[in-house]
Amino acid sequence: IMPHKITLTGSATGPLREYDRYVAFDMREKGSPSAPKGLKKSTFISYTVFVAKKAFNKTGLTKKSIMHEKILIQGEPTLDIPIDECPGEVGVICFQITVLPNKNDKEKNESDAKKEPKKEDSAPSQEQKNTESTKQGEEQAPVSKPVADEQKNEVETVQPEAEEIPVQEKNAEPKPKTLPNQPKGTQDLLNFEDIIVPEEFLKTRPNLEKTQKVIDFVKRTGRLDEPLTIEKDSKLLKDGYRRYIVAKTVKMDKVPVVYEYQK
Repeated sequence: IMPHKITLTGSATGPLREYDRYVAFDMREKGSPSAPKGLKKSTFISYTVFVAKKAFNKTGLTKKSIMHEKILIQGEPTLDIPIDECPGEVGVICFQITVLPNKNDKEKNESDAKKEPKKEDSAPSQEQKNTESTKQGEEQAPVSKPVADEQKNEVETVQPEAEEIPVQEKNAEPKPKTLPNQPKGTQDLLNFEDIIVPEEFLKTRPNLEKTQKVIDFVKRTGRLDEPLTIEKDSKLLKDGYRRYIVAKTVKMDKVPVVYEYQK
């Protein structure tokens, strides 16, 4: 039988309690708003999380900050802890605690802004991109000619390749030098270390032959063949574990990603 696994995200809902070798704090999780037909909706559950002091100290969290920071807990539920130590309905023995970056909101706004032009017809967004990249070219011209030239070339090629270029250019605006050499469909570049791999992926072993083919591709082209699929807010890997392994093997700092938005 597989052990129970549990993943919680959110902030502590009560103060940090310190014991001899571990710390404990409470978290609450809302129930899902929609349940399958005929079943009652789930209500929120309160958890008491137990973390070894060593692991807790590594996170840099303090008694104050744990109430405000968004954290991700991966562990196993337990019902055997005495009630005075475990005010929550379920105790959670924490195996991994991660502080999630606070830039979520900023990134979400940026990505929403990126998403909107995609909904329009390709023509207006193309014109928009033309004017923006030309404008950018002019602004940057005195500083670095190569970048401006690169962008002029992009503007000229817009006409014959109308379908692909708008997507590339949209990404190229904030980082003109890196994104053009990324696989098709890339929405962003993410620090490799920020990606959180779910437990079930870690238990699998991708086919060595296929993995080696991707490594060869990276060595030949300098990039991955496809972006990794990441859950936007939690940075949780949803798809592309093989390419994650490859990125780790060739020591990539940043990896191309496409976001899956939490519903």
